[in-house]
Amino acid sequence: MSYDHNTYHKFMLAKADKSVAAMKAHALKDPMRLKYHFMPQAYWMNDPNGLIYFRGEYHMFYQHHPYSSGWGAMHWGHAKSKDLIHWEHLPIALAPSDSYDLDERGGCFSGSAVEKDGILALIYTGTIIKEGRVIQTQCMATSSDGITFSKYVGNPVISAPPEGSSSDFRDPKVWRHGDKWYMVVGSGKDGKGRALLYYSNDLYSWEYVCVLAESDGTMGTMWECPDFFQLGDRYVLMFSPMGNGNRQTVYLIGDFDYGTCTFIWDKYEAIDYGFEYYAPQSFLDGEGRRLIIGWLNAWEWMPWFKSFGPPGLHNWCGAMSCPRTVELGEQGYLKFAPAEELKSLRKEYFHLERTVFEDETILEVQSIQGVCLEICAEFDLLDCQADVIGIKLRCSDDGGQETALTYSLQSGELSFDRSRSDGWSEGVRTCQLDLKGRDTLKLHIFVDTCVVEVFADDGRLTMTNNIFPDPDHVKLKLFSSGGKAELVSLDIWNL
Repeated sequence: MSYDHNTYHKFMLAKADKSVAAMKAHALKDPMRLKYHFMPQAYWMNDPNGLIYFRGEYHMFYQHHPYSSGWGAMHWGHAKSKDLIHWEHLPIALAPSDSYDLDERGGCFSGSAVEKDGILALIYTGTIIKEGRVIQTQCMATSSDGITFSKYVGNPVISAPPEGSSSDFRDPKVWRHGDKWYMVVGSGKDGKGRALLYYSNDLYSWEYVCVLAESDGTMGTMWECPDFFQLGDRYVLMFSPMGNGNRQTVYLIGDFDYGTCTFIWDKYEAIDYGFEYYAPQSFLDGEGRRLIIGWLNAWEWMPWFKSFGPPGLHNWCGAMSCPRTVELGEQGYLKFAPAEELKSLRKEYFHLERTVFEDETILEVQSIQGVCLEICAEFDLLDCQADVIGIKLRCSDDGGQETALTYSLQSGELSFDRSRSDGWSEGVRTCQLDLKGRDTLKLHIFVDTCVVEVFADDGRLTMTNNIFPDPDHVKLKLFSSGGKAELVSLDIWNL
């Protein structure tokens, strides 16, 4: 009997879908599941893949292990949406099934999606372990209906990394410019992360061009999930560096010449300053907006179970961030804002006018409490006598547990402290706010059961962290220390 690779792929897809279907009812009962952030129906999720606006709908693919709440042989989960907020789960799109991706320690690793002549093409990394060596190749699958995908019989379309690069060779991001297709792939060399550039005329035959950018020794040993795109007359390279110790996804901004394929960057910044925002991918929607979505977790922190938290006990793990728009700010750095579509989730509303609160006093917001909130707080800086001002989220009645978001007027640091959040989470994350010439501090916060996303400095800085408080811990508090402080306004919505 001859081997039919697409028949076996269909078998592996059906097996994976059946596994998720058998567990989803149990997983959905967990009160810690997020309410308005996307997550799989059950089991493990990591990187967003193949984000694309296709035939009037948003499609999201994602790294998925459909057999446990821990990382395993990678599949591509799939969902679609008309509004970026409400998602319809679709059959799993890719499963390990061929010689280049069938491995319990590998599978169909991250990649991207493009549309070519009405066909939706997924470009991904096939990963296997052979004789103790990682082998990663770039592969393709296509669909005419955007639902059912067949792997290209000629896979892999790139069978090996260029000479001199490490065997880490993954996460292709593909885009079109003029009459050519371009691909950036994450890799490394001699312990320094790098992004490799390829081009193609047809998506099937690729030529290596050059190293698009490389670490100077301070930006990690391998660059995962690179993404390259244009904003105005500037170009942005995003990537998630491994081996740099802080788990922060970063970006470079510079000038790029397609004629010489030369990228010269002059700005470097973190995309998010929290513990959990990794492998974001960008895409253009039908309105020309540049949007990004990231994975609400990260590697290289703690042992697996400690890192990914209690949800693993309930047969799910992982979620996606809220969609964010990406723009170029006045000072040449990126600015991120929650997508406008999130406003459609707003329900009960609370507003607090100008309020002065004293040193060491706590103002409790009693009239609106819950596990899903949108908060817009503005603090006066001109007449503030306090040393520290901030907000405490998801507080217990006895004050024993709380998550503190704090701004120091002396140092200019914004801090997120989750050391008392739940008896589980650890760590404090800080970032420096440049508020010179500003009269107020504005914070825009999204809370959803076990995640908090913070936008500050008009979107220049963001901070995303997971917390796992008891579902009954819902008090919200404002506080100051060291003197009087004034709240200009506070707006809160239940979502």
